[in-house]
Amino acid sequence: MYRYLRNILFLFPPEWVHYFSMNCLKVLCSIGLKGPITSVFRPNLSGDQQWSMLGLDFKNPVGLGAGFDKNARYLRELEALGFGFVEIGTVTPVAQKGNNKPRLFRLKKDQALINRMGFNNDGAGLIAERLKKWKSRPSPQQPGLIIGGNIGKNKVTPNEDAWKDYEICFKELHPYVDYFVVNVSSPNTPGLRELQEKESLRRILMHLQMINNGKAVSKPILLKIAPDLTKEQIDDVISLALEIKLDGIVATNTTISREGLIHQKGIGNQEAGGLSGAPLKCPSTEVVRYISEKSDGAIPLIASGGIFNGQDAKDKLDAGASLVQVWTGFIYEGPAIVKKICQWL
Repeated sequence: MYRYLRNILFLFPPEWVHYFSMNCLKVLCSIGLKGPITSVFRPNLSGDQQWSMLGLDFKNPVGLGAGFDKNARYLRELEALGFGFVEIGTVTPVAQKGNNKPRLFRLKKDQALINRMGFNNDGAGLIAERLKKWKSRPSPQQPGLIIGGNIGKNKVTPNEDAWKDYEICFKELHPYVDYFVVNVSSPNTPGLRELQEKESLRRILMHLQMINNGKAVSKPILLKIAPDLTKEQIDDVISLALEIKLDGIVATNTTISREGLIHQKGIGNQEAGGLSGAPLKCPSTEVVRYISEKSDGAIPLIASGGIFNGQDAKDKLDAGASLVQVWTGFIYEGPAIVKKICQWL
């Protein structure tokens, strides 16, 4: 049924469809239909299945990657669709509009997207207020929806001051998220990927760890990396992660490569930005496998990239991941994706 609906939705601009669809779901949940929706899309997991990572217990291992609910507006709706965890953001200290539109493009024959959103978000202060309201809602189900906070720097902030932006976001969101992801791997903020170099990472991550250690309750800190790193660069990330006892890695973000695409005129292949979806499946899985083997499984991993079905998710878990995240697969496969994936696990 969703495939017929998708054909209609794909007639309209991707970013508009995104907000239209989620706002429609929001209306349905607000008029008392969250229960029936949850019943339809709740994954059927056996009682003995447990999914734990970072000291957190997850309802299931399928999460929604950062960039979908940037501003924490749709947590109730995403919980109704069965997600085990949702990563909000990327959040920056000050609200920013992001890059000029159009900035999101479908590559239908490739089952892919290209985005150059540019960290458009409402800013750390306002997003923290929304999360505070979410956390204070009456009688949340247990275990509740795990919330990750993906944080970044503002476009105008020079790289030498980037650590200050990450600190601001970390302090604002700390009471309200269950874990953090430091995003230095988006291709859509000029110069951001330069922060993936070992010494730049060390400064940012160790500073956040110092703040974290001063809190009454510390929160796990993970690093999100690009699939375009060389093996030498990945080795540096692994070395640093083990040295500073980083809580985990999210592998991977979108790619700037266009290798293996079916070239069609006028559908966005030539657009700048990060490529996600099916073409990223194998490269991201190989990064997960490499990190897991190189670290002898010592670094907890969340896998993201090209997950459309249960087999895709199983491949990531077999490669060494503990949890998986979907994004583009959610767009192409529809609201039942979590339930379908969990049937395989």
